Amino acid sequence: MNLFLPKQHGAWAMLIIPFWLGAAASGIVWQHIPFFIGWLLLYLGTYPLLLIFKKKKIPFYRKWALIYILPALAFLMIPLFTTPSIVFFGFAMVPFFIINAFFSARNKDRALMNDLSAIIVFSIAGLASSYLPGAEINQHAILVFGSTILFFVGSTFYVKTMIREKKNNQFKLISWTYHFVVPVLWLAAGEAIVAIAAVPSLLRAILFYGKPLTVMQVGIYEILNAVLFFVIMLFVIL
Repeated sequence: MNLFLPKQHGAWAMLIIPFWLGAAASGIVWQHIPFFIGWLLLYLGTYPLLLIFKKKKIPFYRKWALIYILPALAFLMIPLFTTPSIVFFGFAMVPFFIINAFFSARNKDRALMNDLSAIIVFSIAGLASSYLPGAEINQHAILVFGSTILFFVGSTFYVKTMIREKKNNQFKLISWTYHFVVPVLWLAAGEAIVAIAAVPSLLRAILFYGKPLTVMQVGIYEILNAVLFFVIMLFVIL
């Protein structure tokens, strides 16, 4: 049986980076392993669950949602047992899931607001990961939360300028302005290394714009950029 997997390849970086940066921000414990497995399965399960709202192939999507979500809940019970208050992070994700369901039902999955909602959900998972060891959120965890949101919002702008909005000069200006402002704001906040982590995104947003890159090439370069961001951020929080 072939697995039914999400087609949004960029979401894998959003799944991994906020979670493990959040874990590193407070110290990795053994509970992070079942927590991440549960989070991974939950993500895989929400993909067919959201497709149900399109009201097509409902039995098929319902089957795959259950295949992923049931074991996800079993794994998530482990961190929930050791740190019960972590459940509030799940509650915080619900409004954003509703937004994603709204856009899915209207076949507007590529809408910017839908992307931003998903980014916030993944970043909340990073907060939850940092909260797990000591049931508290430290300054590094807040820094990870803010920086991952800003990074992936920039990634969303960049990918759109390279694919769907590549002939939209207004969107290009928005993207370039955003990528320039982010490192400036981090410098103003006294976070020089975080600002450095944002510089590669600025460079690729400008230098790659208009280049005849395939969708696969855009994705590969974005993975490399995400890895670079992850490594630099580790120097901030470790």
